[in-house]
Amino acid sequence: MRRSVYAFLAIATLALAAAANDRVPVGTLAGTVLDAAGKPVADASVTIQTSDGLHPHATHTDASGHFEFARWATGQYDLRAYANGVFSEWQKRIVIRSKKTTQIVLRLAAQ
Repeated sequence: MRRSVYAFLAIATLALAAAANDRVPVGTLAGTVLDAAGKPVADASVTIQTSDGLHPHATHTDASGHFEFARWATGQYDLRAYANGVFSEWQKRIVIRSKKTTQIVLRLAAQ
């Protein structure tokens, strides 16, 4: 009997957690990193953080200079790229909207 109660509670907890997760509005931020000449930059590091400067995360671009931050909580974020010793300017207050993909281009500064 006790096992059945624990099993039921575990299943109910997982179901509630899944349902709550579906209610958190999320969107996607995607884009391309370009060098100063306008060519895509492979393996560039792209950093995203909340606009208050907290919770930084990073990803890398693919061979076409493309990156994506999928299923992020809606809100405002700051973003910049880095490759070959060069940074892009911070792009401030980029808005991620629920169930939408925000596109952005990050340009590395000239060396």
